[in-house]
Amino acid sequence: MAGTESSQSSRQSSFNSLAKDLELPLEQGCLSIVVLGASGDLAKKKTFPALYHLFEQGFLQSGEVHIFGYARSNLSDDGLRERIRGYLKGASSEEHISEFLQLIKYVSGSYDSGEGFDNLNKEISEYEKSNESGSSRRLFYLALPPSVYPSVCKMIRTYCMNPTSRAGWTRVIVEKPFGKDLDTSEELSSQLGELFEEDQLYRIDHYLGKELVQNLLVLRFANRLFLPLWNRDNVDNIQIVFREDFGTEGRGGYFDQYGIIRDIIQNHLLQVFCLVAMEKPVSLKPEHIRDEKVKVLQSVNPIKDEEVVLGQYEGYKDDPTVPDDSNTPTFASVVLRVHNERWEGVPFILKAGKALNSRKAEIRVQFKDVPGDIFRCKKQGRNEFVIRLQPSESMYMKLTVKKPGLEMATEQSELDLSYGMRYQTVKIPEAYERLILDTIRGDQQHFVRRDELKAAWQIFTPLLHDIDAGKLKTVPYQPGSRGPKEADELSEKVGYMQTHGYIWIPPTLK
Repeated sequence: MAGTESSQSSRQSSFNSLAKDLELPLEQGCLSIVVLGASGDLAKKKTFPALYHLFEQGFLQSGEVHIFGYARSNLSDDGLRERIRGYLKGASSEEHISEFLQLIKYVSGSYDSGEGFDNLNKEISEYEKSNESGSSRRLFYLALPPSVYPSVCKMIRTYCMNPTSRAGWTRVIVEKPFGKDLDTSEELSSQLGELFEEDQLYRIDHYLGKELVQNLLVLRFANRLFLPLWNRDNVDNIQIVFREDFGTEGRGGYFDQYGIIRDIIQNHLLQVFCLVAMEKPVSLKPEHIRDEKVKVLQSVNPIKDEEVVLGQYEGYKDDPTVPDDSNTPTFASVVLRVHNERWEGVPFILKAGKALNSRKAEIRVQFKDVPGDIFRCKKQGRNEFVIRLQPSESMYMKLTVKKPGLEMATEQSELDLSYGMRYQTVKIPEAYERLILDTIRGDQQHFVRRDELKAAWQIFTPLLHDIDAGKLKTVPYQPGSRGPKEADELSEKVGYMQTHGYIWIPPTLK
């Protein structure tokens, strides 16, 4: 145990040094983390493992943090710990896992009853009294359906806020979806806004915690190479793509309420779009970055019906929980156009789908053709800067080069940065680890602000209402395909040129 404490202390010392360099606020003392919906899949598969990895790396200290699970299930402390244990994977010993699990206590109660939350507050207060720091930092993670957010937040506000007699704060993390359209989103925002200040609310979109997404600002604004290229004069089109090689997998009934646009494009891909398209912020302060994201969202023109392709894979309606007449898209390709000086005329193609021929998420910045092409290699493809978000995180630039040999022949190749090769000894953190740590620090840079959420819904709500009303129909596509052929035709129509005969192969250590 002494060795564990020593290594944990060393890691914490390194973190303190890094935080000082980055001017992050460092707080010491009592921290209570409450996971509401503790017995659900999200908590077991994402939230608790993320907390464990933070503990494993020394960012959560045994003497300073206690974790409370809250749900309706009738469980004991040990019962919850055993449910979680199988999802905790890392380099540490079983002894270290057991040490983390001992930090977890379970409280049972309903989500709209004061009795359960009063008991929760008593447990938190008892722990805080045993800690002599005099602080009361309370973090509530809502691993729950959005339908219960208002009642749960009202209970937290009424029963579980940090005492005014102690220094500290109360912060609440809420998961997407944040409504189904502009009106329902604004209603939810108003309900939560009556209970908490904006700096207490953390609307989590886990895509903002991904390593390559977090790298976008560094790539764009710390490299002289990209500054003069990243505009309408040089970029022909930009694709932001999300592909899954499986269908709804038993979640058909839930998915049918939302569809691929609400599930992926309006949040995950739009957040990536903001970081690709925004102007340079005044500084790296969270509000300055979020200001620029809002500005670019407000510059997006209304989506045209002719620049939308909707698809539904064959077999989707075989799920008994899906209505026979469902028009819910499992695939969508949507063109966004930004009305500003930098991007006027450049199409942003946001594409997402299920049951496709591959699993990946990537950004493709395709540059314009070389004027005066003396090598006559236009048919081989354009220069493209590709950022692979998942899997096999990497960045590569597709270039035209001379093919080795005695002839003057050209071919497509790449300059490649593959994280698995370049950073072999570095563990890339999971998105939830990073975002929970940001919440503890009070850094809202990678969370969605209320006006940003409103601007995002303003873009997509008219399209979603047309789909819901049946004005726009889905077209069928085969599972395991690229999706509807109409999507490729749309991409080609707005300017995307597919490279034929070139396949990027992720480098391996073998």
